[in-house]
Amino acid sequence: MKLPTSTHFLSLLACSTASAYLITGDGVNCRDGPGTSFKALKTYQKGHDVSISCQTEGTEVNGNSIWDFTSDGCYVADYYVKTGSDDYVTDKCTSGPSPPPTCGAPKSNAATVDLIASFEGFVPNIYLDTNGDATVGYGHLCKKTRCAEVKYPIPLSVADGKKLLAEDMAIFEKCITEMTNDRVTLNANQYGAVVSWSFNIGCSAARGSSLIRRLNAGEKPSVVLPEELVKWINDNNGPLEGLRRRRKAEITLSQKATTEKALPPVC
Repeated sequence: MKLPTSTHFLSLLACSTASAYLITGDGVNCRDGPGTSFKALKTYQKGHDVSISCQTEGTEVNGNSIWDFTSDGCYVADYYVKTGSDDYVTDKCTSGPSPPPTCGAPKSNAATVDLIASFEGFVPNIYLDTNGDATVGYGHLCKKTRCAEVKYPIPLSVADGKKLLAEDMAIFEKCITEMTNDRVTLNANQYGAVVSWSFNIGCSAARGSSLIRRLNAGEKPSVVLPEELVKWINDNNGPLEGLRRRRKAEITLSQKATTEKALPPVC
């Protein structure tokens, strides 16, 4: 199926009625195709009205793979448009460029796995955590009775515990990759520092943070990470020494030179 380009827009507009919706994010790019690897043609600010002529599938943004073709002749991720639905609200587009291949989230390097492991603590046998949930290794929450989903023998060896930890990190690698835009360039150690931070604080907190906002605005990671990570050292009762040490370790990792690239992901 072909999708409309900006050159096809006038003829498409003649046979379809556009609906107007608000942009919900700041600095949202409108592109010449339905995906983050397409060229940005213009940028919308929060509260801007856009008219949607049709919608199509594209690269996933925060769990939503729909892209909206606007009256400006470009595509914007539906995640940032207040349509009131995560599904189609207009006709599907019928001509134009195909979406680029979807790249998976990069895997964290061994240095990142080791950093997280050093702060999570290791228990080789199944135990109950403070919430009463069955847990094993580096904080893996059991999904089945006796952790039957774990493919490694229990009691775990340290090596197998780190392999399981690396698998558990995938959800945080995915959310960091999805919440950052194509202006964000991170090497493997910078990426690892951000993944470790999100593993500790959760994806929701990371998504609403000034750290992610500044990276998406195009600021240099070498400036943003040291300035922002140190802010995340408090619990409800104030600063914690353990969190202070973890943030320091993440900053140190982010500043370690490497030629290995992480974001944007390479297909």
